[in-house]
Amino acid sequence: QVQLEESGGGLVQAGDSLRLSCAASKGTLSTYSFSTYGMGWFRQAPGKEREFVAATAWADDSTLYADLVKGRFTISRENAKKTVYLQMDSLKPEDTAVYYCAAHPWGGDSRSQRDYDYWGQGTQVTVFS
Repeated sequence: QVQLEESGGGLVQAGDSLRLSCAASKGTLSTYSFSTYGMGWFRQAPGKEREFVAATAWADDSTLYADLVKGRFTISRENAKKTVYLQMDSLKPEDTAVYYCAAHPWGGDSRSQRDYDYWGQGTQVTVFS
């Protein structure tokens, strides 16, 4: 059983930074199994569809980013803690959204929501100018 829990969202000013965390500490997923999962971050702004933000493959040597966040956001993972992070710098008001963590067991990195089997409940990020 895979349970994902996001944290770290909040209300910040444009230009500030936030670090989101996604922990798979609950459920029965082992540390080794987590290390083999591909992990991703997606976001959904009010009135818009959920969109891809960033993804990392199981080995963490392959990452993908949406063009809108490339150079500002960094995805990383700490397998021993069964946690994936999203460091968000130079935040903009258009980054305001609910951010979701997702996981899939086949290990690669993917931009497609359909590839992900497990999702967290989301954490709100609000950026004001």
